[in-house]
Amino acid sequence: MSLTRRDVLALGGLPLAGATLAPPRLAAQTPKRGGTLTIRAWDPPLFDPMLTTAYRVHVAISFTHSRLVKHKAGPSIAPGTFPIEGDLAESWTQPNDTTYVFKLRRGVRWHPKPPVNGRELTSADVKYSIERFLTVKGNPSAYMLRAIDRVEAPDAYTVRIVLKEPNVWFLEMLANPMTCAIVAREAVEKFGDLKKAETVVGTGPWMLESHRPNQGLTFVRHPRYFQPGLPYIDRVEMAIDEDNASRISSFLAGKYDLGYEFPGAIGRTDWIQIKDTVKQRRPTLRTAEFVSNVELHISMRTDQKPFNDVRVRQAISLAVNRQGIIDQIAEGVGVFNPAIPAAFKDWALPIDQLGEGAKYFKHDRAEARRLLAAAGYPNGFPASLCYATYGSTAIMDTVQLLAKDLKEVGIDTKIDQREYGAFIATCYFGKFDSMTYGPQTPFLDPDNFVYGMHYPGEMKNQSYVDDPAVTDLLVRQRRTPDLVRRREVLAELQRYLAKQQYYVQVPSGVNIAVWENALKNYGPNLGYDYGGRLTAAWLDR
Repeated sequence: MSLTRRDVLALGGLPLAGATLAPPRLAAQTPKRGGTLTIRAWDPPLFDPMLTTAYRVHVAISFTHSRLVKHKAGPSIAPGTFPIEGDLAESWTQPNDTTYVFKLRRGVRWHPKPPVNGRELTSADVKYSIERFLTVKGNPSAYMLRAIDRVEAPDAYTVRIVLKEPNVWFLEMLANPMTCAIVAREAVEKFGDLKKAETVVGTGPWMLESHRPNQGLTFVRHPRYFQPGLPYIDRVEMAIDEDNASRISSFLAGKYDLGYEFPGAIGRTDWIQIKDTVKQRRPTLRTAEFVSNVELHISMRTDQKPFNDVRVRQAISLAVNRQGIIDQIAEGVGVFNPAIPAAFKDWALPIDQLGEGAKYFKHDRAEARRLLAAAGYPNGFPASLCYATYGSTAIMDTVQLLAKDLKEVGIDTKIDQREYGAFIATCYFGKFDSMTYGPQTPFLDPDNFVYGMHYPGEMKNQSYVDDPAVTDLLVRQRRTPDLVRRREVLAELQRYLAKQQYYVQVPSGVNIAVWENALKNYGPNLGYDYGGRLTAAWLDR
């Protein structure tokens, strides 16, 4: 199914189920055990899920580790929706607004690998993991569970979590595949940290058999996984390929069972180029289209000149030709984002509902120059823009367009391209001189898109935002259980942020998820949880 720009903008971010390239054969009624699934993935720079937000790490860990609760997966789950179910937790209750009691499944076994050697998981493991998540030095996601006051393990199969204050998003935080994978104390104590491949020991559906740097990873079925009969797939091969031409060639040859880009998709430009060949060589492929939650933006040092002047930030937003980016980079298909990505259609305001701030999403060079002059920069100013390609030609091309747009209003921008690891260690965490550009972590709830990017905590947010009005709204929405009222608070926040332009959002694309028809009981979705989406899938070939 092809979406035009008009289609997508009219839908306002509605997730869309796509059509198949050819009518699929009826799915097998009885799941088949065995087989090898091959996907294109990315080389993890390390394996400790508590030290990074990087997709390169969390996609791999989603195959090997469990969480207390998780998101449901499968073909019945509409892309962009994330219902919660138990993972290690068999059930849970909430006696009051700050207490959660989880009952763990009995008989959950760690991978039969040293130093844990297949022992049973207990509440002590969950308590240790959450406490490590909150205290390990360098965890960029610790704020997500910062509301926790204490974790108790009254018996081997009960975990009680008490919060310092109400947080209505707490279960969503626990279910997020990048939040708190349950890790083994023995592995931390033996190796000192969890950075190396040999430390990857979890209770998840697959075990890491090998990591071949810059080549691939192999996962094999956990023989004592706690879900009876699962996973059905015996082996998962993750091939590392950073060359786009090579990825396309491998995909057309049938090497990959999913699309070779995140999250199991193929970029629209590539897809348009290869779809006719695909119909000839792989006619049984299935596709689905849905709005991406990968929100890209320009961050700025708003704690210093010139970016501490709201007029400068507004001018930058007006300088950016968002529609031009959609037309030139995304084949005319994309969506404008406010502070909450349009993929979250129940929470994100359409641009035309942003009030006074809506005008800053328009492309208006004359108004941008007027605002710069009013701020004391009639001739513009020099700046730099730090970025990493993330292996994406679209990001590289967008940066060139951004630099051109900014130069046209007098902001002479030097492009500073960095290797992925260096970018994450510096610019991504606010260590830059002027501006940076890149994708925000693709969270699965609206709170994380606004809270982590604007709350002035112990770790500076990427644009150094410290605005009491924003902080008040962030805290208020976390303490508002009523969904209608919470949406009102978040709408007020989005309107305020549209005027302030602490981040200049660039349009998101529309994913074209692709998968082999032989892969049954699979449903594409947003986020890092490849392992969760494949646990109950099987190969009919």
